[in-house]
Amino acid sequence: MSEPRETPLDPQVLDIYKLAVEMADRVSARRAVANAFFLTVNTTLVAVVGLSTTQPDSTLRFAAVCLAGVAVSVCWWLLLRVYRRLNSAKFAVINQIEAEHLPVKPYTDEWAELTPGDQATSRRNRLGKAFRELGDVERIVPIVFGLLYIVLLVGRLVA
Repeated sequence: MSEPRETPLDPQVLDIYKLAVEMADRVSARRAVANAFFLTVNTTLVAVVGLSTTQPDSTLRFAAVCLAGVAVSVCWWLLLRVYRRLNSAKFAVINQIEAEHLPVKPYTDEWAELTPGDQATSRRNRLGKAFRELGDVERIVPIVFGLLYIVLLVGRLVA
């Protein structure tokens, strides 16, 4: 924890800090909703692709659905990238407000706990790594769906 500051806390700074934290939480919530939406769309498209394989004369529909799936997956991946950059910027601002104006730094301290430089704290290292891996999984899922559509389309066109 940080040492308390001698100067009084400006209520406007505290209000701005609260707003920044709330907006960061909203971005995270919107990202979760977007993930659920894109997962639902991709699951539906995979089901349609699966149903299309039972009809030999549906190559055009099959190709269209696979290409739509690739487009949806690319959009999902790009949107995740935007949300990640937006959250990074928001937390950089939050950390700056904490460093310059607040007697405590909950977000800065929390991240320091999750990604410590001391290798002796193996439990915290594992926790920090788990959080980073969760972000990696989130970014990999759209790629997996996109590749699945491409493999299915190529397999259908070659066969």
